[in-house]
Amino acid sequence: AICGHGCKYGECMGPNKCKCFPGFIGKTCNQDLNECGLKPRPCEHRCMNTHGSYKCYCRSGYMLMPDGMCASSRTCAMVNCQYGCEEVKGELQCLCPSGGLQLGPNGKTCIDIDECSSGKAVCPYNRRCVNTFGSYYCKCQLGYELKYVNGHYDCVDINECVTNTHRCNQHAECLNTQGSFKCKCKQGYRGSGFDCA
Repeated sequence: AICGHGCKYGECMGPNKCKCFPGFIGKTCNQDLNECGLKPRPCEHRCMNTHGSYKCYCRSGYMLMPDGMCASSRTCAMVNCQYGCEEVKGELQCLCPSGGLQLGPNGKTCIDIDECSSGKAVCPYNRRCVNTFGSYYCKCQLGYELKYVNGHYDCVDINECVTNTHRCNQHAECLNTQGSFKCKCKQGYRGSGFDCA
């Protein structure tokens, strides 16, 4: 590949086509890229453009983090938060990593929100809510099992009579119902179906 005008801060990739090194732009890669003008900005507080690169600075009382963000010099470690912190109006405040957690009375540790008992959880028909730490999930109601049917997962009735998980008497017939089963004593026997005489 030949680049007639050359590639000042890059390499020639094809006939008069330059691939610029990071921090440079232009047809011949001869112009410095002003990273401070990019969106999103590479620095949280202050940015200074340099030749082929840039430098980040923080306002007084903050320290520079590797990602260009600025952290208060009174670090989170001093506050002793369970899951890290952020600064709000000059004050360090502990964070919780999930919407299903809230700060406890000590303001440092996170406690679980029971979405099932608070009514925040919405489970589809045939599913019941099961609370977990920081969240919840929807499980099939008793008598139903999760199966992949017609391209999606659904809670399908368990036929206890077929799976032999019923508790009917040996002299009774098992009748499957949605989510459950019934027992009926056979002809010549009397009782609840669980007990037949």
